[in-house]
Amino acid sequence: QVQLVESGGGLVQAGGSLRLSCAASGRTFSSYAMGWFRQAPGKELEFVAVIGWSAGNTYYADAVKGRFTISRDNGKNTVNLQMNSLKPEDTAVYYCAAASTAHRLLLQDHDYWGQGTQVTVSS
Repeated sequence: QVQLVESGGGLVQAGGSLRLSCAASGRTFSSYAMGWFRQAPGKELEFVAVIGWSAGNTYYADAVKGRFTISRDNGKNTVNLQMNSLKPEDTAVYYCAAASTAHRLLLQDHDYWGQGTQVTVSS
């Protein structure tokens, strides 16, 4: 069993930066691919970024490529999302997710899901 707890959300002006963190419980964190997803009001859930077990493979949605960076620290059981050059359209609740493979996360399939953290970008 893995529990995921997100933090780091908040209100920021357009062009600013935020760093989201996801802390995972359990001793098997390193065996899971990790990902970030987001859902804006009235919109469907969308993939943001995914990182493989060893951090060697990363995947990004076109909307965030070049602005967001996903990373993980298996020693600290954390996965982070550094968000730069934020835009109002990045406003959403951001969720952390875990799955046995990155491929499953890219299909929006997951084993574990966090409670979410709100990110609001003002114009």
